[in-house]
Amino acid sequence: MKRVTGIGGIFFNAKDPAALRAWYQKHLGIDVLPWGGAAFTWTGDDGQPSGGTTVWSIGSADPDGFGPANPPFMINYRVADLASLLKALREEGCKVLDKTDDSEYGKFGWVIDPEGHKVELWEPPAGQ
Repeated sequence: MKRVTGIGGIFFNAKDPAALRAWYQKHLGIDVLPWGGAAFTWTGDDGQPSGGTTVWSIGSADPDGFGPANPPFMINYRVADLASLLKALREEGCKVLDKTDDSEYGKFGWVIDPEGHKVELWEPPAGQ
């Protein structure tokens, strides 16, 4: 079974999200959109879009948002088959959260790594 196929997104917590977004926009040229982040389109060797994006987003610090270790960031990993992967992780003894989300943006599930980091797993909608 294929597991992680790429990075779906990187999410930061910030004390002042607007100021941090402005810094990244001004100094690193990241095109921060009104929703608070950017979407980097994947491209193939020919430079053409290849059907995926990596999200970059800064939000307000939430003590429970990124798991029990409370890190300042969370990485979202793109996966091919969320249900099968969560099942396999449970069988392997990993701490998989019971909650999952299914929305227009895809399916989401979470596992806690051995150091307490919340890892987000994302299966994009069909065709993406």
